[in-house]
Amino acid sequence: MTRAGVILAAGLGTRMKSALPKVMHEIAGRPMLGYVIDAMRAAQVDRIVVVTHAEGAEVRAYAAGRDAESAVQDEQLGTGHAAACAAAALSDFGGDVVVCYGDMPLIRPETFSDSFAARARTGMAMVGFRPADPAAYGRMIVDAHELLDRIVEFKDASPAERAVDLCNAGILTADAKSFFRWAGALSNDNAQREYYLTDVPSLAKSEGVRCAVVTASETDMMGVNSRADLAAAEAAMQRRLRARALDAGAGMVAPETVHLSFDTVLEPDCLIEPYVVFGPGVTVRSGARVRAHSHLEGAEIRTGAVAGPFARLRPGAVLEENVHIGNFVEVKNSRVEKGAKANHLAYLGDARVGQGANIGAGTITCNYDGFDKHPTDIGAGAFIGSNTALVAPVKVGDGAYVGAGSTIAKDVEADSLAVTRAAQRGIAGWAGKFRQRKKSERKA
Repeated sequence: MTRAGVILAAGLGTRMKSALPKVMHEIAGRPMLGYVIDAMRAAQVDRIVVVTHAEGAEVRAYAAGRDAESAVQDEQLGTGHAAACAAAALSDFGGDVVVCYGDMPLIRPETFSDSFAARARTGMAMVGFRPADPAAYGRMIVDAHELLDRIVEFKDASPAERAVDLCNAGILTADAKSFFRWAGALSNDNAQREYYLTDVPSLAKSEGVRCAVVTASETDMMGVNSRADLAAAEAAMQRRLRARALDAGAGMVAPETVHLSFDTVLEPDCLIEPYVVFGPGVTVRSGARVRAHSHLEGAEIRTGAVAGPFARLRPGAVLEENVHIGNFVEVKNSRVEKGAKANHLAYLGDARVGQGANIGAGTITCNYDGFDKHPTDIGAGAFIGSNTALVAPVKVGDGAYVGAGSTIAKDVEADSLAVTRAAQRGIAGWAGKFRQRKKSERKA
């Protein structure tokens, strides 16, 4: 089975009002284009060509990073012309091709698979959907055999045709050689002077090739053309991701308040409290708990560990079994080993915190000198007193104690005590004299 995909991504997306190409806007932490590529790959599409604008270098770079080829549409002459721009890239290809827009982040692999299967039966397939409000979508008119007769744009449709609720999603599947021949023969004899992808089925029909219609849900076919559409697609994706996590056994106290990333891994019997935000690259193991109002990215939380409330875990953070990371604690590129605790108001960056160690409130690792990052190593069972500054590179040995308020710039031996604060002294009667002096100054 040989399959190719053409993704139309040459639109400037002017309604997005952004310098970023439309298909590079993210949904759940991934560019929209990435979802279409992934869905095609899951449907066993071997080769993918992304058609870009001449100024779409960022899109082409992303496509290359996803093992996809690119083609450039030098002039914006319509969807049919855009698809035809992929012909050269697939000139040596002899299988089936599916054409799809790059701004459809909710599309499922099953839609592509169904399209290929339908094409095998009839010669061509297009995808339609039945929206709650058909509005100005192009209507798909089918014959008595439920095969596509024609596509009518809303502005050209009669009242009877406008009453049809089956709308064109813009996804077409055909034999690649035939498709590119038809695309090359399209006419721009229309008001917009553009070459339309929707005219391809008529050319195929004139050669006796019929077009099957595959239906998909309105949500799956959601396209993004504006910031409002982007927000709607994000909301739909979040609902999908939450449902998937709950079905897999993850616990969420208030799912509607949790924001997930496309790759968030929530194992069965973990518990996510309200208002947690997951950036890319987070894994929460079974039995772990993320408490409310925490923000996580690039982190792993293992069984029995607790993060939050109000915790921030940045890339490279690993919380081993039964670790406690509490409120207003930030962990970056650090491994916190089994049973260690940092319960409040601390920063752990580029560090190892040994098994069972305790990090007091206000403790920070001073890991950055303005040029380089340096490591801090805190041994097993060490006790770091509150308001300690650990100036990296530095090592605190196993079982050592660091007194509160210390600045530690030299290694601390195992089972020793390190204290750097100045000696305390008292001056009897000073406070009363101070207050009296200040009162006198104010009266004067």
